[in-house]
Amino acid sequence: MIFYLTVIFGCQLAGELLKMALELPVPGPVIGMVLLFAGLVIHRGIPADFAKVGDAFLANLSLLFVPAGVGVMLHMAMIGEQGLAISVALVGSTLATISVTALIMRALSGRRNDDGISEGDVSDG
Repeated sequence: MIFYLTVIFGCQLAGELLKMALELPVPGPVIGMVLLFAGLVIHRGIPADFAKVGDAFLANLSLLFVPAGVGVMLHMAMIGEQGLAISVALVGSTLATISVTALIMRALSGRRNDDGISEGDVSDG
């Protein structure tokens, strides 16, 4: 299990290094996550021990929010000053996310009529 934990942190480190070396506008952990995903696709699956490490991370996910919560509390005055802008950004991004998700879902699922038959399955004759 230590090996897979090292793989996860190694991917994050590789993402940070790529971000700095190539001056990419994407956060290093996101690049690391893409690298990890590519590795799992190449491996064609998730090893059982790797899944156990991932489950352990998910079981303790709430602990990872403690630093973010502390940061919010430290900057409460600034958040108060920018409250309207933050609220507009949150509402706007939420609406955009819901809209894009709905459009993609609609495009990928195909339209269904009242009988549950796809419109492409109905013959004209």
